[in-house]
Amino acid sequence: MGNRRYVWLALVVALLACCGAGDTLRTMAPPRSPRFVLPAHGVLFSDDFSGGLGAWHPDRAGVWSVAHGAVRADLPEERQLRSLMFAGDSTWRDYALDFDVCMMRGVDKGAVVRALGAIGVGIDVRGGAYQDIVAYVREWPLGKEHVITPDVAWNHVRIETIGPRLKVWVNGDLVYTRSQTRARQGRIALAAYTGGGGQCTVYYDNVVVTER
Repeated sequence: MGNRRYVWLALVVALLACCGAGDTLRTMAPPRSPRFVLPAHGVLFSDDFSGGLGAWHPDRAGVWSVAHGAVRADLPEERQLRSLMFAGDSTWRDYALDFDVCMMRGVDKGAVVRALGAIGVGIDVRGGAYQDIVAYVREWPLGKEHVITPDVAWNHVRIETIGPRLKVWVNGDLVYTRSQTRARQGRIALAAYTGGGGQCTVYYDNVVVTER
């Protein structure tokens, strides 16, 4: 039943795109985001964006804003554009990053952990026709796994980095585990990327970093 729901959502989104409703998806409000619940212990950082973007540092102006109770990233209609919005401490090593994400237009959504200078572990949770997760350190791919994340719906992502081990959960399921040795410490970042389709409107909410 769950897979049928995901297929139905994908068909609806595809129909809207084919009918020229891209601007509608770009401006429409996302579904209500999940309730913000903090863990009882070990919180290093948290944000539900009720206080604005004071704790964050975008790398591009005019992309990130607070809207509909979440943070919204919207990039110009151009292929291969990227933007990252950073937060946290460059000395963080072993930690877990949790967040909720809702893709309205485009394919690529995700985050970076252990971001320090040009190094960091990027997790790209791709929707559309891809339905997978891809991990990178800079431009070097670490691996890819299949996972379904419907558009115009909230999905929960957890990224855990302990020593060389990287694990990713999507909607409660462990979908990815690998080792990497290049990125050893650093901040977090939320990501926006237009990819080959030249579109990206994505919402993030309920960001929590916990020590491990």
